[in-house]
Amino acid sequence: MTVIYGHRGAKGEAPENTLASFQRCLEHGVRRCELDLHLSRDSELMVIHDPTLKRTTGHRGRVAQHDAAELASFDARAGGPGWHQPCPIPRLAELFEQCPFEHWQLEVKSASRIRAARSVLAIKALVTRFGLQDKVTVTSSSREVLRALNRLTPELPCGLIAEYAWLDPLKIARHYRCELLALNWTLCTPERLLKAQKQGLHVSVWTVNEPALMRRLADFGADSIITDFPGLACSTLGHP
Repeated sequence: MTVIYGHRGAKGEAPENTLASFQRCLEHGVRRCELDLHLSRDSELMVIHDPTLKRTTGHRGRVAQHDAAELASFDARAGGPGWHQPCPIPRLAELFEQCPFEHWQLEVKSASRIRAARSVLAIKALVTRFGLQDKVTVTSSSREVLRALNRLTPELPCGLIAEYAWLDPLKIARHYRCELLALNWTLCTPERLLKAQKQGLHVSVWTVNEPALMRRLADFGADSIITDFPGLACSTLGHP
């Protein structure tokens, strides 16, 4: 059965990467989510996709230039579906406290060697604190991040995010001892899917928002899909 992950919570239904978005995902019965992480200036893991604040908050500057307390005061509902109340940028710790997901894909954006190391160590500390070792996979398209995961936190499951066809994602995933391959849907052929699964990879396909594509990928045998519309995915596939 192809399982469903909410993309940045329920990005098509509520402001992305906010508590409201993750709660909406859970309301549909979808107990798996994908989210994006950046470190604040004072090294807290903040749940936001872009390295800059403009698109989702209207503020200028980079996430890394602000402390967590200040970031948590910014309203992050700009550019998304209309929403009636403010949606602060959440700390990852808040989501771990308040959202009972069965599995989390935690995407770390590309980073310098030092920031990659700080990010993965911060994830390890939080995952240990909340006892979620069996419920997270740390994913990235960045070799620097994957190297840091292998070197510093080998006990954390990791996954490769593959968006482009010019690199062999299966070879890279094997090199970095990945357990999950997050594959852009345009790269997901039945042949590549089967080859990845034979290599022992869980294949999670993103971002899948059309019912016909959801059904096609389920027929292919994709392990999971990542969607902006978890409610639509539930009704299309007949399960959460």
